[in-house]
Amino acid sequence: MKPAVFVTGGAKRIGAAVCQAFGHSGWHVLVHYGSSAGEAEALASSLPSAEAVQCDLGDSSAAAAMVDGLAGRLGDWRVLVNCAGVFREDSAAALDPQVFGEAMRVNAATPARMAQAFLASARAEGGRRVIQVTDQKLRNPNPDFFSYTMSKHALDATVPMLAMAQADPRDRVYGLAPGAILASHDQTEGEADISHRLNLLGRRTHAEEIAQAALFLTEGWLASGETLFIDSGQHLVPQRRDVLYLVRE
Repeated sequence: MKPAVFVTGGAKRIGAAVCQAFGHSGWHVLVHYGSSAGEAEALASSLPSAEAVQCDLGDSSAAAAMVDGLAGRLGDWRVLVNCAGVFREDSAAALDPQVFGEAMRVNAATPARMAQAFLASARAEGGRRVIQVTDQKLRNPNPDFFSYTMSKHALDATVPMLAMAQADPRDRVYGLAPGAILASHDQTEGEADISHRLNLLGRRTHAEEIAQAALFLTEGWLASGETLFIDSGQHLVPQRRDVLYLVRE
């Protein structure tokens, strides 16, 4: 029996890279999608052992129920990677209530409830792993994408709390904080190529690096509750605005 991994937002972008890395490393991959059915099915069919699973992460109760259902049928479900997220614009000068509500549901409340359900009911050999994908903005905040950044801070807070709550020392809860990797919002590829090098190493961080970091975390070498930053040192470079806008100034 292959160990199973569930990746939210697995049909596209960083989530797809994570799915590919696990799939080609001997795992059974559950590729979650919200509305990207075609992409999810195509990715799942390209991997040695995979399936696509649909759920609207805006409904945290439905997401928790989905986890309970999967836990009942998966014999060795070792890893949950909460990678999906919404990234919509508002600012410290003007919080948008609709943007805020969606960000807190999708980026914080739902992954927290999914993690709780997974840790309560999943069966796994050698311990379970929750990986909450956050953002380097945790250590390098700026006033842009205000609600998004708040939601990632909220998700980050779940990492040590969930880690402390586990009675089984084999279980691990981790944070994985990427920097700027793929073009986002209304950014062009040309802008991304410049802005994503605004870090200590002056290089772009690739989605495959995040995927390899997730695979490393499944081995459980780090203490539960730790966060791993994969951003070429971006979180160590104070930035007064999101790099998307810095490049346009």
